[in-house]
Amino acid sequence: MVSASPHVHDGRTVAGIMKLVVLALAPATLFSFYIFGLAAVRVVGVSILSAVVFEALFQRIAGRPVRIGDWSAVLTGLLLALNLPATAPWWLVVVGAFFAIVIAKQLYGGLGYNPFNPALVGRVVLLLSFPVQMTAGWVAPSRWGMDAVTTATPLTRLREALLETGSVEGFAMTRDQVLDLVIGNRAGCLGETSVILLLIGGVFLIAKKVISWHIPVAFIASVWIFAGIAHLADPSRFVDASFHVITGGLFIGALYMATDYVTSPLAKRGMLIFGAGCGIITMVIRLFGAYPEGVSFAILLMNAATPLIDRYTKPTVFGAVKRAAAS
Repeated sequence: MVSASPHVHDGRTVAGIMKLVVLALAPATLFSFYIFGLAAVRVVGVSILSAVVFEALFQRIAGRPVRIGDWSAVLTGLLLALNLPATAPWWLVVVGAFFAIVIAKQLYGGLGYNPFNPALVGRVVLLLSFPVQMTAGWVAPSRWGMDAVTTATPLTRLREALLETGSVEGFAMTRDQVLDLVIGNRAGCLGETSVILLLIGGVFLIAKKVISWHIPVAFIASVWIFAGIAHLADPSRFVDASFHVITGGLFIGALYMATDYVTSPLAKRGMLIFGAGCGIITMVIRLFGAYPEGVSFAILLMNAATPLIDRYTKPTVFGAVKRAAAS
């Protein structure tokens, strides 16, 4: 712990916090069931079940108390599923859950000891190991999954247009297109489509003091500022900033993944630095990297920087005097 003392226990439990996050994600999860149908139900069910089973098996084999009742494995499985396409085969989901729970969490000692967000580790491993299954199977929203047709995500279409023509002309959004992106009427991972439902869940978590506003606001604002500067510098090559804010996995990453207690800074100033770093890296990858999306990579890279950020943003201990002032 690096926050200033005194510390007062508010009576919350790990299970209680995890349940609140799952509850906050419920609207976006149910919406994914609506627009992607039974395929989304299958991915979410397999992911949560796999995560819980792997957690229980590893803890039993390692001789540790089985703590699946704390809901952390349920939340990890849910977050992993929401970062996958509806067309992900069952075995791909199971492999992702294995890396998330066993490799990224339990091998480090379990909840509270993992340096990287487990669900994001699972997603990135799948993205690097099985790019075809992860990026070539996007389907358009089709209400309960009937007559689903293959399509591309908005960020993928943008990247393809840039590669083919070297220009982003034609990507100026109409009011209806903006509305579709905010509501979630588009292709994408299960949990990244509806900005408005993710935002409602995020505001709920902030109001319940489960997360603070610092990381999400710094994350989203830095993406908007970076994309805005790029657009002003060369509007023929870089789209308007609002496109980058409401597309991709920015909101689920900023509100639910980057705010993970274990892998993000504890001091408010550190959270702002962490969030800004996530936003800047996301835009560097989106504008100049090989992948159209960069949120997952950005959060994992900033997870690695969290100990350093905590070291230099650690507040003065309550009642103590700064060394320079004391001398």
